[in-house]
Amino acid sequence: MSVHAPVPPGATIGFLGGGQLGRMTAMAARTMGYDVRVLDPERLCPARGVSSHTITAPWSDAAAAAELARGCAAVTLEIEQIPRASLEAAARIAPLHPGVEAVYIVQERARQKAWLAANGFPLGAFHTVTDAASSAAAVEALGPSIVKSAMGGYDGRGQIRVRTAAEGRAAFESLRAPVCVVEAFLDIAVEISVLVARRSDGERVAYPPSRNLHTHGVLTWAVTPCGVAPGLAADAEALALAIAERLGIVGLLAVEMFVLGDGSVLVNELAPRPHNTFHHSERAHPTSQFEQLVRAICHLPLGSTRVVRPAAIHNLLGDLWQQGAPEFARALAVPGVRVHLYGKTEARPGRKMGHLSADGGTPEQALDRVLEAYRAISR
Repeated sequence: MSVHAPVPPGATIGFLGGGQLGRMTAMAARTMGYDVRVLDPERLCPARGVSSHTITAPWSDAAAAAELARGCAAVTLEIEQIPRASLEAAARIAPLHPGVEAVYIVQERARQKAWLAANGFPLGAFHTVTDAASSAAAVEALGPSIVKSAMGGYDGRGQIRVRTAAEGRAAFESLRAPVCVVEAFLDIAVEISVLVARRSDGERVAYPPSRNLHTHGVLTWAVTPCGVAPGLAADAEALALAIAERLGIVGLLAVEMFVLGDGSVLVNELAPRPHNTFHHSERAHPTSQFEQLVRAICHLPLGSTRVVRPAAIHNLLGDLWQQGAPEFARALAVPGVRVHLYGKTEARPGRKMGHLSADGGTPEQALDRVLEAYRAISR
């Protein structure tokens, strides 16, 4: 079969990852008529109920990755922290999207930032450090900073804010990572993200920027349209498209960005998969990010990304469950609000258990609705 031949409904798609992103993408694939296979380390992973066959194995099990790929017309991923050997094992048997090299570049922060810098994409000041002494020196040079583990450490984990060289040394020792990235604090006016979908023949589309708010490194809410000036939004989309093209992404690429006080735009981080900041795409756009991923990896026409109605989401973390299950009827009483739960069996503090979504006549109304709904279940 040609690399650019469409994969018709009825074929099987394999997912490296059965968390919420895999679950929601698998649901979109099912709606479009595809069968689904999943590999995940957790036996009761969220995507298990949507999958015809679930393989329970660690990401490092290359034989399990190969087993997943057998019988699949395409394989994709919902988490980038998969060892190269497992990616290569799957790619030898079925088309893997995104490809091994793109995932390898993105999955480690120091490698990702070095690639972005080498290719001329705008970044804030950073140092890559490999010991406590170089971490201290980096903070001395950069001033107030964030020390981040180069591998993993998402949703606020593996990150420590520091202001002095001594704190930089202590942070490296505390993180216990062989490589860390020290990033200088920036004068951030607003955080945005752009999502790009790209096919193997180079056809690509970008979703308009989402405006995002993080608390302690974890996304709290996101809204679209983002409210920045049209020219700035166009520049952000062009930047994300250029990065996806240079990486040769097939599938999705989320580009998190900082808009600084002077109006300049810097790249924060990349994610080669569906992204939390575009969960509102199910409400705001004709084509959700989940359906778009299926279209891209199956070489189908990419769907429209225009905003047909403003929408917002608010994350639901496991903290809400510590006193018992939230009363979601209160949230559903707010006009335009939906509840999305991920089917996770253990509600740990800080764990993403679901999200609220809402549409509205304006971005402000959509955001107000999810905030009101969240307050209603937080009492």
